[in-house]
Amino acid sequence: MEIILRGIDTEYVEAIRDGGLDANGQVAVRQLAVGTANPCRHCLDLIAEGEQKLVLAYCPFTRIHPYAEVGPIFLHAKNCERYESDKLPGWFAFFQPALMRGYGLDDWIRYETGSVVPGDELTVVASKF
Repeated sequence: MEIILRGIDTEYVEAIRDGGLDANGQVAVRQLAVGTANPCRHCLDLIAEGEQKLVLAYCPFTRIHPYAEVGPIFLHAKNCERYESDKLPGWFAFFQPALMRGYGLDDWIRYETGSVVPGDELTVVASKF
């Protein structure tokens, strides 16, 4: 199975940066990144310590249903390029552990895809589904 990894849609990210509302109907919180665990969900790069980041509630689903989870994410406050590749960013290998969870075309969790794996095994495990 071919894997394509994409960051969050650029149009949505630009709207958030321009003061648009997140999944909870709030404007994103602007903060300085602290430490190294600040992944931007648009470019999939790490936001450097001391750099401005946006913290917001995000829901990747287009309709409400029992599995339409909302969670906190980070974005670069400055412009960045959307990630799209058949390879995971190199820093993903440092997830210890990484939680994998797949969804079907109906946006419901497919529990048979769930795995807790070392980050350097993400590509191999994901390609099995």
